[in-house]
Amino acid sequence: MDTLATAFENTVRTASDWVTLAFDAPSARAVVFGVQIGGHLFVEGLLFVVIIFLLSQKSYKPPKRPLSKKEIDELCDEWVPEPLIPPITEEMKYEPPVLQSAAGPHTRINGKEVINFASANYLGFVGHEKILESCTKAVEKYGVGSCGPRGFYGTIDVHLDCEARIAKFLGTSDSILYAYGLSTMFSIIPAFSKKGDIIVADEGVHWGIQNGLQLSRSTIVYYKHNDMESLRSILEKFTQKNERAKKLRRYIVAEAVYQNSGQIAPLDEIVRLKEKYRFRLILDESNSFGVLGSSGRGLTEHCRIPIEKVDIVTAAMGNALAAEGGFCTGSARVIDHQRLSSSGYVFSASLPPYLASAALTAVDVLEENLDLITKLKKNVATLHKGLSDVHGLEIVSDPQSPIVFLRLRNSTGSIKGDLQVLEDIADRVLKEDSIFCVTSKRSTIDKCNLAAGIRLFVSAAHTESDLVKAYESFKRATPLVLEGQ
Repeated sequence: MDTLATAFENTVRTASDWVTLAFDAPSARAVVFGVQIGGHLFVEGLLFVVIIFLLSQKSYKPPKRPLSKKEIDELCDEWVPEPLIPPITEEMKYEPPVLQSAAGPHTRINGKEVINFASANYLGFVGHEKILESCTKAVEKYGVGSCGPRGFYGTIDVHLDCEARIAKFLGTSDSILYAYGLSTMFSIIPAFSKKGDIIVADEGVHWGIQNGLQLSRSTIVYYKHNDMESLRSILEKFTQKNERAKKLRRYIVAEAVYQNSGQIAPLDEIVRLKEKYRFRLILDESNSFGVLGSSGRGLTEHCRIPIEKVDIVTAAMGNALAAEGGFCTGSARVIDHQRLSSSGYVFSASLPPYLASAALTAVDVLEENLDLITKLKKNVATLHKGLSDVHGLEIVSDPQSPIVFLRLRNSTGSIKGDLQVLEDIADRVLKEDSIFCVTSKRSTIDKCNLAAGIRLFVSAAHTESDLVKAYESFKRATPLVLEGQ
């Protein structure tokens, strides 16, 4: 038995040695390597053939047969369409106050006489005798509408007269009218800035500007509200670290007086930065036209900057001019481009002639009565001073802004919570002292993230007693609301 085991062990060892020697030989390694390469090629070739075969085959389609009436009914019963609108919340059921008279410094709401701080009637032109007379004559001559776009059959001589009058007043080459204030910014921004261009905008701009930015499909970057260091760093980033950006159209978009904060833009610094980094500037003067400057020519006059340094100036005419629509003013090339490329001008029915006549007359009345601007500034200063020490509220607006903007000194921690407290304060001053004001309530599509507040629009037509009654009412009502939380 031992002899057989020894013999088997010797045989195995001899076979192992032979294999080792055989594979150590160069020829043997070559044979093995060749077998490996050949195997890989065979497998890859086979996979390639399979892929070609699968690609050449037609996709499988189940045999078609018409559905029975029962199957159709079952599918219809199972189908649940997506809702057209989101679920209705309590907030959406809010019914706004209804005005029953002209929106002057005093108005009537739901049968109650109130002092109106909710209308941007800055110069008190609502109900002005000369403006009403011009509207009456325009209605008698032209009717109530133009019934067509400007480029087809909607241009009326009063439109051209109004455009020329605004351009002359501001010292620009030409102007263009739009039928709706918000559509002005909707149309102007996409007319000049396209996909791939760069727009640097203040984060506090109102929804009309936001929508224009979105429609342009440009690259949008927001800088911190009224923060010139934030603006400078963004402009520097685009110009020094991005060679491609130097070849694109680049814009800065700002408001002269911000609707969402009442602050005034530092135009001198913005112009300096836009010239240094070679950007163009689009400035919305909706809340500064007719208000700022010694003659109401807006922020450029207020800051003593030539209007030519601002590439595109726009404004809504529903505020200081007490009309409707909007305008854009600037160089002849800027205006001519809009007449062919601006959607709000090309496709919308033109501004009703009586509103163009009202705006034209309002500019004339303003130039003849510059004391209205002085009176407005005095009223702003009076209300600003009276509201400066209201318990629980603080003023964030500029002392020269016609929008006095109040916000809570101590936030509740959320915009929605702050807004509810502010609405309670506004409701209380309306109920107890007939002071009508509004909060900065925004729609669900408004992306502005600035703090909520109460907006009081000051008018030159407000009397001193109106202003005193307003700030005294806030001093009484605010502590009571805050203590009752």
